[in-house]
Amino acid sequence: MIHSFKTTEKTVRLIETDNTLVMQVAIKAKKDQIKKEVEENFKVKVEKINTLIKDNKKFAYVKLNEKNPAIDIATKFGLI
Repeated sequence: MIHSFKTTEKTVRLIETDNTLVMQVAIKAKKDQIKKEVEENFKVKVEKINTLIKDNKKFAYVKLNEKNPAIDIATKFGLI
């Protein structure tokens, strides 16, 4: 369901300031499915998910609980 992380200046800023990861997901993925997969795969607690469809691609903005820094996951996967 999760295809890849998006890495732009804006997404890095969201990681650092808002504790939010941006990832491309399957176009038919529902918010509850995305939340479940992120929580299980990365062992974190998700607070909120917003989605955006742009150029026939779906992106999920995943805000993590403050106890789970997004920068840790981003560093682990080489985004920062």
